[in-house]
Amino acid sequence: MREQAEQNKIAWEYRAYEARTSGETIQEKAKEILENPKSFLRYHQKYFENIAGKKIANVCGSDGRRTIPFAVLGAEATLFDISEPQLKYASELAEAVGVKLECVLGDFIETDINKYGNMFDFLYMEGGILHYFSDLDAFTKILYAITKPNGQMILCDAHPYRKLES
Repeated sequence: MREQAEQNKIAWEYRAYEARTSGETIQEKAKEILENPKSFLRYHQKYFENIAGKKIANVCGSDGRRTIPFAVLGAEATLFDISEPQLKYASELAEAVGVKLECVLGDFIETDINKYGNMFDFLYMEGGILHYFSDLDAFTKILYAITKPNGQMILCDAHPYRKLES
C-alpha cells in the first residue's frame, strides 16, 4: 500500500498549487465561499443543516473548497489529504476566509487513531476518492475508528463506468 500511496501523492501534487491559483485568486474564492458557503456543499447541503459545534472531517478533501464552508457554518473542520500543495492552498484559503482549519498531511491509512479516534460527528468524502485505496477494508476500519458513536458518513463517489455510453 505504501508504494501506491507514494504514486498517488506524486500524481496529486503535480502542479496542484499552480492549478488552483492560475485562474481565480485565493481572495476571490474566499469571497465566494463567504457569500454562500452552502453552495460549495452542492447536493449534500441537506446533510449539514445544523452543524455549529460539530466536528467534521473531510477525507481526501484536496484543496479545502468543501471543507472550509463547514467552518464558516460553525463546525470544527479537519481536512485530511496526502498532497502538501493542496493543503497549502487550503490553509491560505481558510486564512483568507477567516476560519480555523486543521490540515492533516499524510496517507489516510496511517491516520493516528490515538489522536483522532472517536473524534468526528461527520465524515465527508466526495469526488472520486475510493480508487486511491486498494484495501477498502483497511480504509473503512480507519473511517469507523475516527467516527464518534452514532456519527454519520457522507460518501459520494463516481464509478468509472457510469459515464460510458453503450
